[in-house]
Amino acid sequence: MLHLGMEKKRTKPTDINLMAFNIARAINKESEAQEEPVREKNPAAVAPYHLGGLTGGKARGESISAKKRKEIAQKAAQKRWLKQ
Repeated sequence: MLHLGMEKKRTKPTDINLMAFNIARAINKESEAQEEPVREKNPAAVAPYHLGGLTGGKARGESISAKKRKEIAQKAAQKRWLKQ
């Protein structure tokens, strides 16, 4: 039996344009698979939390005594100075 050798199959294209096309197609497939759909938030459900955040700090400041506010401020300043 005479073995002339089998011709190798080319798995990668030799044309530079075809290579670039295949690379771009592969990248786009990967990025499409990784993207998650964007969820829209219901404005009616978000509104109460937003309003509470706007008024919460002011209401707390009015309800705390001046002495307690001073203690909180001193504690916060001390923590900031310890970080540096």
